[in-house]
Order: sequence, then C-alpha cells, then structure tokens
Amino acid sequence: MITLRPADLARRHGISTQAVRNYERDGFIPRADRTPSGYRIFTEVHAAALHAYLSLVPAYGYAAAGQIMHALHDDELDRALTIIDRGHGRLLRDRDTLAAVRTAVGHLTAEPGTPPEPPAGPETWIIGELAHRLDVTPATLRKWESVGILAPERDPRTGYRVFHASDVRDAELAHLLRRGGYPLEHIATVVRQVRSAGGTDALAASLDDWHRKLTAQGVAMLKAAASLDHYLTVLDPDG
Repeated sequence: MITLRPADLARRHGISTQAVRNYERDGFIPRADRTPSGYRIFTEVHAAALHAYLSLVPAYGYAAAGQIMHALHDDELDRALTIIDRGHGRLLRDRDTLAAVRTAVGHLTAEPGTPPEPPAGPETWIIGELAHRLDVTPATLRKWESVGILAPERDPRTGYRVFHASDVRDAELAHLLRRGGYPLEHIATVVRQVRSAGGTDALAASLDDWHRKLTAQGVAMLKAAASLDHYLTVLDPDG
C-alpha cells in the first residue's frame, strides 16, 4: 500500500498542509492512521477523498460538499445522492428562470416601453407566500424592499405588504441575480431598469455573466461526478 504524507497530498492538490489537516479534522476525508511517533499516514483512499471534496466545492458549494462527504463516510449513500439531486434541481431552476428573464429582456428590446410579462399565479401575494415561492425568508424580502429592489403596496386595512404579479417578477429576477453573487445595489439598478422598461444593457450583461456561471457550474458537476465515482470505487473495489 502506498503511503502519503500531508505534504504529498497538499502538493498534489495545490493546497497547504494545514488545509489537509483541517479537512481531516472536519471529516471531509477519512481519519488517517498514525505512526508510533504520531505522524499521519495517508493513502490513496485519502487522496481520492480529497480530490472528490475539492471537485464538489465548485459544483455544489462548501456546505453541500462537506455534507456529501459526511454522508459517504457515514455509509449513507442515499443521503449523499439526495444532496446532489437538490443541487441539480437548483441549477435547473436557475436555468429556467434565466431563460424566462431573457425572454422578458427580448420583449423589452423589441418593444421599448413595454414591461416584461409578469408571472402567472394569484393576483396578489403576501410576504410569506412570496418568500415560500422563492425559498427565502420574509426578512430577505424586507431587506430587498429597503434597498429599492421591491416596492410592494400596503393593504390600507391591515398594513400588510401586498405583492402584485409585477412585484413577483422583480423578486424572481432579484433572486436569480443574488444567487449569481451580485450586490444588492447592482440588483436594485437592474430591477429598476426592467421596471421602467428601458436601458437593458446592464441587465443583458448581468444575464450573460450569470449564464457563464451556470455553464461553469454544470461542467463542475460533471467533473465532481467523475471524482465521486472514482472515490466510491476506491472505497469499495468490489461494490
């Protein structure tokens, strides 16, 4: 059996030896055996685990990558696959939303002064319903309102926020761009442009950039799948 030092794993994956020790501590790679003098002994199993974890990060994010590795090390493959499936579902949803927004931008470009078609659904929404639709918290929507992304009306009888279809459109666009890492101030500018049905250059550039990010994430998922398959084979060659 080939044995490896922390420095060997670090050099192979372009990270620090401290990072290797941290990943072992956090359970992202299996626990290493120790020599009588206390030095860690890593093997190709650890190398495959580390490669799998580092491949998962750009595909699913740090939190999900760690959860997937924990599930595998707990011998809960179904739990790991569920986390992976959830990530694919989010990517598909982002692609669908991006396509819908591109269509709206096309309408803006073709017919200046005409706002994008609002989404189908109830005539009005309350904050909890809209938060559930987007899978965010009501506090997030209130924050978006405070920076000018959303501008809901208030029910004169109850004082509750009332979101119309156009507000839902703005919220879905904001959610898409927020997942792309854009700051709230930038998103507010983009949403105002859509709301006023003019000046779509900034919006088109943002969508092009987000499309590139979604493509990169999809490719990262393919690479992560190959790395995970290799790791599972190393763990159980006869499986």
